[in-house]
Amino acid sequence: MNTRTNSATDFTPVDQDLYAAAFQLLDPDPTPAPAPPAALAAPAQAPLIAVQPVRLTGPVEKTLTDALAFLDTHGWARYNLVNPEGARCSIGALRAAAGSRSAAYCDAGNLLLDEARRQHGKKWQAIPAWNDSHSGAQVRSVWEAAIRRAQHMNI
Repeated sequence: MNTRTNSATDFTPVDQDLYAAAFQLLDPDPTPAPAPPAALAAPAQAPLIAVQPVRLTGPVEKTLTDALAFLDTHGWARYNLVNPEGARCSIGALRAAAGSRSAAYCDAGNLLLDEARRQHGKKWQAIPAWNDSHSGAQVRSVWEAAIRRAQHMNI
């Protein structure tokens, strides 16, 4: 085994003040250091501003949110995917928001139907039958709860 040792190293010198400050922060019972004279004190720093973390919207939450916004804008309908005035039923709004039958579309539909079953009983086998059997306020309540669940699940 060959170990090379040189008197000259390529290491950066250790900042002893940095280590002292770090260990002082870690000490559970620190002894307060005397305050420096006012003339030698460091200038005051501006307080740090707390920034809220950015929450990313998952594809299911986005699909549900966009579909509900579509219903708010164009109207909600019963018995038709799209009525002559442009209003849509719940499944029609999901299709408009998703743009295609993607994984987010399927997952959003499953979550919406699951929430409909939670609020209105397990007998519902499909979104259109549930949509057509309830009032606009009941349908909206399910949409809002499904969006909250998607947000909570981060999907």
